[in-house]
Amino acid sequence: MALNSGSPPGIGPYYENHGFQSEHIYHTPRPPVGPDGYNLYPDQYYPSPVPQYAPRVTTQASTTAIHTQPNSSGTLCTSTSKTKKSLCFALALVTVLAGAAVAAVLLWKFLPGCSTSEMECMSSGTCISSSLWCDGIAHCPNGEDENRCVRLYGPSFTLQVYSSQREAWYPVCQDDWNDSYGRAACKDMGYKNNFYYTQGIPDSSGATSFMKLNTSAGNIDLYKKLYHSDSCTSRMVVSLRCIECGIRSVRRQSRIVGGSNASPGDWPWQVSLHVQGVHVCGGSIITPEWIVTAAHCVEEPLNSPRYWTAFAGILKQSLMFYGNRHQVEKVISHPNYDSKTKNNDIALMKLQTPLTFNELVKPVCLPNPGMMLDPAQECWISGWGSTYEKGKTSEVLNAAMVPLIERYKCNNKYIYNSLITPAMICAGFLQGTVDSCQGDSGGPLVTLKNDIWWLIGDTSWGSGCAKAFRPGVYGNVTVFTDWIYQQMRVGTDKPDYAEGHEEKAREMGRMEGADQQVYLSLKATQCGLEEGEQLIHVAFVPGFFCLRYPSTRKPRG
Repeated sequence: MALNSGSPPGIGPYYENHGFQSEHIYHTPRPPVGPDGYNLYPDQYYPSPVPQYAPRVTTQASTTAIHTQPNSSGTLCTSTSKTKKSLCFALALVTVLAGAAVAAVLLWKFLPGCSTSEMECMSSGTCISSSLWCDGIAHCPNGEDENRCVRLYGPSFTLQVYSSQREAWYPVCQDDWNDSYGRAACKDMGYKNNFYYTQGIPDSSGATSFMKLNTSAGNIDLYKKLYHSDSCTSRMVVSLRCIECGIRSVRRQSRIVGGSNASPGDWPWQVSLHVQGVHVCGGSIITPEWIVTAAHCVEEPLNSPRYWTAFAGILKQSLMFYGNRHQVEKVISHPNYDSKTKNNDIALMKLQTPLTFNELVKPVCLPNPGMMLDPAQECWISGWGSTYEKGKTSEVLNAAMVPLIERYKCNNKYIYNSLITPAMICAGFLQGTVDSCQGDSGGPLVTLKNDIWWLIGDTSWGSGCAKAFRPGVYGNVTVFTDWIYQQMRVGTDKPDYAEGHEEKAREMGRMEGADQQVYLSLKATQCGLEEGEQLIHVAFVPGFFCLRYPSTRKPRG
């Protein structure tokens, strides 16, 4: 958490977030947006569950053509020899086929995988018609087309179910609803049944169509019992809470614009993620087993879970070793993460043992589609990052308020010049007074709405810390909720670590004292830094390696 009280140094941060990117097949009517409304689902933007963005195509340097005079005896293709003509034809055919193959590869790589009337099977990339999604028959190899048929909508957690016949989402009528159905819906989203709460609430969306239970359908799958109806007798729809999240025991709501030390229970979802006993990144608790952090925190070789330990409910770094530590079981980085642009900068960690929730340890809520935020919505950041650029990690958890900055502003040529994608959020002050900084990476960007705290971002990158016209950039969690729920459901993962790291890890376990320290400051020559790069961490995990960043996009980890 950095504080810059000096005068703005010329150019600084600006930003915008249109937040939630809804699915391209979901045609649920959006609530009207007033002049001050901040629609998290921009109109006419419906990406697939895993966001697809235009790739960055590298340019190829052209070379000057060398022209030679043809041989007087004629070229291969102008020769009268039948053999030479046949050979010429074969070469031409091979060239055409090769060109077609290259074109096909380029089209496959750079064009969207599925049309707007299709959905993509995330396990295989296969495209299927949206009319086949949630139709009771598995069409994807892993059957995920039948596992993403339910969602929670808006700040009231309205339960919605997808209708394959009408290819749209509809609220579930409260008529004949019971707890067993609610638990099944929560399980479908990846939640366990250790907490569950449901109630009927008045429908405030103006919906004219609903999904209703067919109570005479017998003992069959929940979604096969639901059918589309234009009426709901009770006019009450199901509100479903699968986990008690976003609630703080501390009710103090003072603004902390300049940043301040946190008090116990202020930010109970904040975790400190350690490597070899040293804080490296932050994270956010979303369930007893799952932590949200940034993908750049877990780049190789730190993509192995064995190097990570999570601490929750503790404010001071010096007290971490006396508290409960939780080893990480899985590290799952977003498959479309770009280490250069920091696009899709989000990752999940699954803990070996679940956290025990109490007054100091609680989860934050994942954002629901259909939520509205103001263009300059007040948000809060927290972490143990440096209190000034190139400074040391803070001993105490700090927090500060930062407003959202709209994306079109942040993409201004004097600010981040079109570097901000829909998978990113900008937040901060144009004058550069408050910002996240190195060591805050992966930590939460949260906002308060309907008396509930929502995780809308994870600390990603920035240019310096607390510089004018250089705001903080955060991963847009609202884009990734589908992906997060999928990982919670199926637990798929990439290989934990590269081949050959096991022996190095065992060697690390035998080291003692200073050999196990992660040095936050070493001479640049020790890491062979290139011009424009700055050192973040030097670690012996495994062996010796350096984490560094270029001068423009500096990760906050």
